[in-house]
Order: sequence, then C-alpha cells, then structure tokens
Amino acid sequence: MTDPFAEALHSDRPNPDLAEKLKLYGRFIGAWTFDATRILEDGTRLTGRGEVHFGWVLEGRAVQDVWILPARDAGPSPSLGPWTFYGTTLRVYDPAADTWHIFWSDPRNQYYSRQQGRAEGETIVQIGADGTGASVRWSFSRITGNSFRWLGERSHDGGSTWRMEVEFLARRATPA
Repeated sequence: MTDPFAEALHSDRPNPDLAEKLKLYGRFIGAWTFDATRILEDGTRLTGRGEVHFGWVLEGRAVQDVWILPARDAGPSPSLGPWTFYGTTLRVYDPAADTWHIFWSDPRNQYYSRQQGRAEGETIVQIGADGTGASVRWSFSRITGNSFRWLGERSHDGGSTWRMEVEFLARRATPA
C-alpha cells in the first residue's frame, strides 16, 4: 500500500536545476546515529544517544530531516533527564539570496526556530532566533562522508557572545 502524502512529499533525488547548490545539505541524505551532550547553565551535562534521518522533499528542492532523542531503540535513558525531542527541520535553498531558509519544529517541546544557513569555509553555520526571541547559532563541522559534529549555541546579548548548549557527534548508520 502506498501513502499518497509520503509520495507527494518525498523525492528520490535533488532537483537537477539546483543540484550543485543542494549538495551543502544533500551530503547528509540517509540515516545517522549521534551521541548527544547538553550542557545546562549550571554545568550539568545530560547525555544520550539519538538518531537523525535526512531526505529529499518537495520535488527535490529541499532537504528535510527528523531528529529523535533518545533513539527509538535506546530504551529508557535516565542520563537525559527531561531532555528529549522528536522534531523536524525543513531546509530550503533560496537561489535569489544564495542562502538556505531553515525551519525547526519540535511539537513535543513546543520549541521552534527559524534561521538562515550557509557555508563558512568547511563549516555550515545557521544563524537565527528561537520562539523566545533568543539568538541561536547551529553549525555542522568536522564533516566527512560518514560523520559530522553539530553544535547548538545561544546568545543572550545579540550575538556578541555565545554559549555552547548542545553537541551531537553523528555517524552514518550505514557507512557510505
């Protein structure tokens, strides 16, 4: 049985007219696991294992991902405390502005963020704000075919200083 919604959303490949630009996030297409660390303001560290899945969507014009913590096969994860999420990011390339529009939604925690992303050297940096108005900077670095580091940082002074809140060390579930 086919699912008409999934069929309408999913694409098998990037849109050919945008394929070169879409490689920025397209290199992550597939399934990944990650080791997660969250650093609270008092220095407490919460840790666990999660999963993320990336795919082509919307006629191959966008990349969508689903981030899950704890991973669905992880079982009880007391080291995470109350820190869990099950959300999705839609990443849409804007050729006119040569940037990416990033939309994160986590309905479990009612946490939302809108950002703009672009390459800065070998790193992908996304700058924006969350639903509270706080400045956020999310980045992918140390990117290889089978691994990456993802950082989540927050600023309470308009971007003058940043505090690292989250680090994910990801590895491809099935190496390329």
